[in-house]
Amino acid sequence: MNEIDYKKLLAEARRFFSLEWNYTKLTAVEKMAILLSSIAFVGVVFIICAFILQLLFSALISVLAEALGCTWGAQLIAVGILLVLLLVVFAFKRQLIVDPVARFVSKLFLKPEDKE
Repeated sequence: MNEIDYKKLLAEARRFFSLEWNYTKLTAVEKMAILLSSIAFVGVVFIICAFILQLLFSALISVLAEALGCTWGAQLIAVGILLVLLLVVFAFKRQLIVDPVARFVSKLFLKPEDKE
């Protein structure tokens, strides 16, 4: 091979690595966009669910206060229900939170890409 062939080979290698680097950057941006949009979606759903839960417990307290004739007793019952719910979530945090998040992130970043 002569000097011209080496220059062509070097130019093609540079072009190839440049294209691969651009592909890697685009893939990373795509995955980060999916991840951030998923985080935003979960945040919005969490806020809406918090409002719904607050309204449901306000209604529960009203009903219990009317039935018991005692507002503070109804509030204590509602707090007890929330504490039990919190303990259940804490007891099953791996199955409810950690595993699904880990599965989502691993599928997002580690799934095999189809290269053509």
